[in-house]
Amino acid sequence: MLEDLKSLLGLPEETDEALDKRLNLILSGTKSRLKSLLGGIEPPEELNYIILEVSVIRYNRIGSEGLSAHTVEGESQSFSTDDFSGYRDDIQDFLDRQQDASKGKVRFL
Repeated sequence: MLEDLKSLLGLPEETDEALDKRLNLILSGTKSRLKSLLGGIEPPEELNYIILEVSVIRYNRIGSEGLSAHTVEGESQSFSTDDFSGYRDDIQDFLDRQQDASKGKVRFL
């Protein structure tokens, strides 16, 4: 997943150890937060895109942590307080499918 993140960020595959460590920390933190949102369920591969996309958001926000809005010479930036807000429906869909699968089915022949 590290190589995919580097590709999304436009970074070369060969980067220094410090950057790789930072990127792995971002990936790990994002995965842990998603796991928490899933109620402790290990995020499946089908939700890896959420981990990658939120990791890009978090990488691009380095140095601006805690900033909700910023304006310089007419250019304005604002950050969401919840990096996962755009993925809440996808997360809920996954949880709903998990719940439906655990109910079991009865079929009469």
